[in-house]
Amino acid sequence: MALRRRQRGWVGLVVILLALVIVAVLARTALKQYGLLDDPAKAPAASGASEAAQAATVTPRNALERAKGVEDMVKQGAAAQQKNIDDAISK
Repeated sequence: MALRRRQRGWVGLVVILLALVIVAVLARTALKQYGLLDDPAKAPAASGASEAAQAATVTPRNALERAKGVEDMVKQGAAAQQKNIDDAISK
């Protein structure tokens, strides 16, 4: 009976370890799908690759920089449009 009690603790630890491994694998897969984890298999091509090939392998940081650039362009367009509206109303 005492032997079973000691084994229950080890079985519990093994189950917890197995659960942690499953969660780690799922988290890694999710991060890769969201583009937050660099995949060594999809490393950027050599420096001799064409610009189109390099553009196809955009890193997440580069995508964030592009999104910020688009946001700035939209803000500038909105400011210019507001200025045009104000000029038209004041005339």
